[in-house]
Amino acid sequence: MMEHQEKVREDLVIWRRKVLKQSGLFNQLSKKAQTKMNGLIPEKVHTVITNSVKNMVKATLAGSNMITNKKQASEKSLYERDELLKEKLISYRKTAVVEGAGTGAGGIFLGLADFPLLLSIKMKFLFDAAAVYGYDANKYEERLFMLHVFQLAFSSDDKRRETLAIIENWEEEKETLVDMDWQVFQQEYRDYIDLVKMLQLIPGFGAIVGAYANHNLFDTLGETAMNAYRMRYLAVK
Repeated sequence: MMEHQEKVREDLVIWRRKVLKQSGLFNQLSKKAQTKMNGLIPEKVHTVITNSVKNMVKATLAGSNMITNKKQASEKSLYERDELLKEKLISYRKTAVVEGAGTGAGGIFLGLADFPLLLSIKMKFLFDAAAVYGYDANKYEERLFMLHVFQLAFSSDDKRRETLAIIENWEEEKETLVDMDWQVFQQEYRDYIDLVKMLQLIPGFGAIVGAYANHNLFDTLGETAMNAYRMRYLAVK
């Protein structure tokens, strides 16, 4: 399986370059448009997103309702772990797509329900990802790592670079990290998803947007989680 490890190292170089790359002109223009739209978004929507993220961060750090069996991938090679996570990603992504289409079809009220539901699905996936690569989610530091993986997936250029540096030097960084700044965390996430998720609140049209958005958001999370855990796995080999 050494060939696979070498291929993964090459993939990590490409992925790291992608993470550090400045957003394109289209994304920058979208960001400006999104900033203007934020003032038009009902306060109820902002409140739902803020509270959902805040509660998710607190539950992840303090709770155990999502703990999975860390031995499910024990003794497996990196290749086998990667393949197992891909299988799990497909399953979780299907769930997220169905959920996004269902809530999107209902307009603003069901659309609002999508935020906490999708967050829950994403976090359950990250708990499984930790177990696949042999990390114990019972430990506080591992739940903190998951939140940094989440933040790496859904943040602005500057925050993404800052978070990548923390993940790359996790063994040193974890000694000084005590908690997540959920206010920054939720703002980054909200800004990342606002534009497309607002379209999900449009009755009828929202079903298409919801399914498409959740599919892409899960792909982003899956790629980020796999490479973040690959990085840690190879660091100790």
